[in-house]
Amino acid sequence: MKALVTGASGFVGSAIARALIGRGWSVRCLVRSGASRLNLHELPVDIVLGDLADGASLERAAAGCDALFHAAADYRLGAPDPYRLYQTNVEGTRNILQAARRARVERIVYTSSVATIGLPPDGAPGDEATPVRLEDMIGHYKRSKFLAEQVVREWAGAEAHVVIVNPSTPVGPGDVKPTPTGQILVDAARGRTPAYVDTGLNVAHVEDVAEGHLLALERGRSGEHYILGGENLTLRAILTIIAELVGRKPPRIRLPHSVVLPIAHLAEAYSRISGRPTRVTVEGVRMSRKHMFFSSAKAVSELGYRWRPPRDAFADAVRWFGENGYLG
Repeated sequence: MKALVTGASGFVGSAIARALIGRGWSVRCLVRSGASRLNLHELPVDIVLGDLADGASLERAAAGCDALFHAAADYRLGAPDPYRLYQTNVEGTRNILQAARRARVERIVYTSSVATIGLPPDGAPGDEATPVRLEDMIGHYKRSKFLAEQVVREWAGAEAHVVIVNPSTPVGPGDVKPTPTGQILVDAARGRTPAYVDTGLNVAHVEDVAEGHLLALERGRSGEHYILGGENLTLRAILTIIAELVGRKPPRIRLPHSVVLPIAHLAEAYSRISGRPTRVTVEGVRMSRKHMFFSSAKAVSELGYRWRPPRDAFADAVRWFGENGYLG
């Protein structure tokens, strides 16, 4: 059996590739020209150079494959050019689905995000049944992933067997970029996080999220979506765990969102002038006003999904960042 993994050089995609290899699958990886291949080093995979905007490269990649894991995405908050987000996340998804149809790929797993899941007004964890609208999406990244899900749902059933998975906040080895969450971890491990805001995340080990993708392929119902998460933690608890792992003191100062938001506006203005990326974005601050807490009960009951303690995920991530020079 052969599977195509898009975004395979990235964080979640490479974890999916490793999980597939562990199950005996033959793996083909769609990789953009110039992308880092650190995560694919020494893996027995077939690499095809291509781009989600290049239909011919997608058809070459999908040819002869039995399954598709579409994990490629543009994950940026506060992107100065949001057009690229929509082109990659929405139109790119449409393109790879069309290529998969022409190649007669039988089963597809689409990697979405909990960014598209609604949050109950009473603060309870969100789940797949929580009502949500496009108008509820904060920022272009969330909007683009929400619209991409709409494209995928149009294909499910009528066009192919398609299952949607919604990872929460993956943490662990292989976060090459790093992702916005990974950058928070790196900054905390280096002692560059003197304060925090009152927010929260659902944290899962990236390897458990990858295993959830394979379970979705095997057991998921077409057209359904499944949250692949772990434990709900406040940002303060997250920073405390990281501080303990590296032998630092955790931050004690809690900053109100009303203080951080003007700082984010200034940081983005400077970023536009200087051309340098900023780690503090208006989009990120607006998102942090809510605790991003979710339930994976549906994936547990229908897929047999399981996750390990988040401390294990942070420990593996800190070790990997240290070994690869991010904490120097």
